[in-house]
Amino acid sequence: MNYQVDENGFYGPFGGAYVPEILYKCVHDLQEAYRPIIESREFKEEYYQLLRDYVGRPSPLYLAKRMSERYNCRLYLKREDLNHTGAHKINNTIGQILLARKMGKKRIIAETGAGQHGVATATVCALMGMQCEIFMGATDVQRQHTNVERMRMLGAVVHPVRTGNMTLSDACSQAIRDWCCHPADTFYIVGSTMGPHPYPDIVARMQSVISEEIKTQLLEKTGRDYPDCLVACIGGGSNAAGTIYHYMDDDRVRIVLAEAGGRGIYTDFTAATIHRGTEGILHGARTLVMQTDDGQIKEAFTISAGLDYPGIGPMHANMALQKRTEVLAINDDEAIRAGYELTRMEGIIPAIESAHAIAALQHLQFSPEQVVVLTVSGRGDKDVETYLNNKDKAGEYGRF
Repeated sequence: MNYQVDENGFYGPFGGAYVPEILYKCVHDLQEAYRPIIESREFKEEYYQLLRDYVGRPSPLYLAKRMSERYNCRLYLKREDLNHTGAHKINNTIGQILLARKMGKKRIIAETGAGQHGVATATVCALMGMQCEIFMGATDVQRQHTNVERMRMLGAVVHPVRTGNMTLSDACSQAIRDWCCHPADTFYIVGSTMGPHPYPDIVARMQSVISEEIKTQLLEKTGRDYPDCLVACIGGGSNAAGTIYHYMDDDRVRIVLAEAGGRGIYTDFTAATIHRGTEGILHGARTLVMQTDDGQIKEAFTISAGLDYPGIGPMHANMALQKRTEVLAINDDEAIRAGYELTRMEGIIPAIESAHAIAALQHLQFSPEQVVVLTVSGRGDKDVETYLNNKDKAGEYGRF
């Protein structure tokens, strides 16, 4: 199987570009421009120089010895939480800001949920001296207020979105409305592998530095460049795409993704799109969507602002359809407990998004010689209040 995008912007039956007429030229221009630009020597040299000297890459691949003993494997953590700005999002925004500049755009907009993509976008706009406006659901503005203040410190204008349940999906919708009003000078830096073609491909390519480094680092540490199993959390799918990009066609590698089950996949309070979604169109792409029988988008619910999205990137929808990935739905309580577990056992406080991936380990079985790589997509500074407010759910780890 080939899991990459085809020449028409589709991953199997998913993908494409379903956009209003006013955005057709913007999207078409981007489709024509992006590959010649990002495949050029000039772009690659500047991109990798910034990843090295500004972001701080390569991020470490750390052997978590105590967690390895607990889960009966050799567990390596890909430490995206150690990047500048605290998450994997900066890999993508560095690339897209260079692309925007090359295309002559002057104004940058972005959506954000947990705030990490917003912070990363505001960061690169400050670096490049470009105007930046961020759309963020009012619910997320409240629960991620530290990241909101970081964005404002960096010079971004933050627009609280008060439609729907005021979370990530609503922020995406508002960003697209703004783009429709300013198509000539505005570049929309999409934060995940969602949206109209070519965004899913652009974001996956920018994040593929994660698996590129995993190959090199594993070869150095284990003598081979592939793991037995990869584990990552998944919302829209950017860190998951980066983690698996260079292993998608390698059937020696088991791929396990953890989506947000919220209060349970059989309740109305979930964000488990792959478990609960059906084929539909969301934010410019055909993909799996949580929707009613008449096509109205359902609200997603999860304790994790970054996974609070009623859709999934079309690349991931196709891989799940083809059964290339195993997808587990992790409930809120499991994620909280797993976040405390990693904190107490390895001294690493993960973002609640990443804690979903940690929680997936309890549902898997390994043997001691197996190599497992799990991506810690972000650090948990932004989620400390949420952890503290839910420590009663952390079991033995919540007693302090």
